[in-house]
Amino acid sequence: MNKLIVYTDGGSRGNPGPSGIGAVIKNVKGKILCEISEYIGETTNNQAEYKALLAAIKKAKEFNPDEIDFFLDSELVVKQLNREYKVKNKNLQPLFVEIYNNSLNFKKITYNHVRREFNKEADKLANDAMDKGQ
Repeated sequence: MNKLIVYTDGGSRGNPGPSGIGAVIKNVKGKILCEISEYIGETTNNQAEYKALLAAIKKAKEFNPDEIDFFLDSELVVKQLNREYKVKNKNLQPLFVEIYNNSLNFKKITYNHVRREFNKEADKLANDAMDKGQ
């Protein structure tokens, strides 16, 4: 079984403000397969978090995994994706739906909350993207 471990992060300076996304896709042995660092323009923190995950799930398809374990430092996004919270914000709803639709390509997908200090690689990539975009 082919499984990926993916760390994602999105950030905004100003909320809304200049925003960037970062993601690190690894195999189960911890080898980095791909990194994403992209400036996405003016968004909110939550939109950036969703867009980081969306970019990562689309990129992950290229590795043909059966399973993906996602790790994010946004508790709100994790709880929304795990359906513990409703997605009330109209700007987040289409992103939620797009992630859900993309998740159907995999046998198993999990969304896990981690503290920021355990998400440093993706955080750095998101910050690098914001630095380049400003």
